[in-house]
Amino acid sequence: MSPCTLCPRTCGVDRTATRGFCGAPDALQVSAVCIHRGEEPPLNPIVNVFFTHCNLQCIYCQNYQISQGKQSEVKGEKYTVDALADQICDLLPQSSGLLGFVTAAHYTPYIPHILNAVHQRGLRPVTVYNSSGYESVDSLRTLEGLIDIYLPDLKYMDPQLAYAYSQAADYPQVATLAIKEMRRQVGGGLKIDAQGHAYRGLIVRHLVLPGAVDNSLACLEWLADEFPFGLHLALMAQYFPPLEGLPVPLDRTVSPEEYAAVVTRAESLGLTDGWIQEFEAQNNYRPDFSRQNPFE
Repeated sequence: MSPCTLCPRTCGVDRTATRGFCGAPDALQVSAVCIHRGEEPPLNPIVNVFFTHCNLQCIYCQNYQISQGKQSEVKGEKYTVDALADQICDLLPQSSGLLGFVTAAHYTPYIPHILNAVHQRGLRPVTVYNSSGYESVDSLRTLEGLIDIYLPDLKYMDPQLAYAYSQAADYPQVATLAIKEMRRQVGGGLKIDAQGHAYRGLIVRHLVLPGAVDNSLACLEWLADEFPFGLHLALMAQYFPPLEGLPVPLDRTVSPEEYAAVVTRAESLGLTDGWIQEFEAQNNYRPDFSRQNPFE
């Protein structure tokens, strides 16, 4: 982290003294450790560790309370590795044996130490790496052998949209390389045990944004080409405007017609393994990180 080159932005700042694009300090900072029931049934329930700050800074982020600006500091708490491992181990018996790290690109050097501390306490959870997709391949390689399931987004194939919404015109190139590296490590399929819980593989998420059907179709087409033998896709309709003053069309939810067009294309491309979120999800998935469990 000094200089910090953990993510594709390669800010090069000394995080012991200042902050880079993501705003994260060098110290381990976490906003919530909780039992979570997310969008993919084989990953429920899971103990999720939500890290503060984010290297992508999407203007429409639904977790903006912990990802952006000074409110991230308010919602975050500094942890030692041992203190975090203790909290994880306290919650793991309530889960299905899964442990998730959410948006951890700027804290990847801590992941091996956290897992080692959990293992020393006698627990070996299935480890899920939940990512925006904007990841450095070099950083991902430091996690090889530690991550059982990768859960990346594929947000954009349109560089202009990626720049306008996330200041990351290189997102399509970066994310597709990252997803290929994740597949190299854990395979392209998803393995599920007799109890219905996933234990190895890859799931790619795509959130449909209002006014961006062409971008969604391009994402699906890349996935279909890259995974001709199948892929577990989580297609999501849950977008809602989390903040006032967002530009058109981010100031509204996705329309039924927009979502139907994307779902129809996914099916025509053969992307039928996985989960298609109910359209009404936009009314249900609204986390509040001022609560101990943001999803209850």
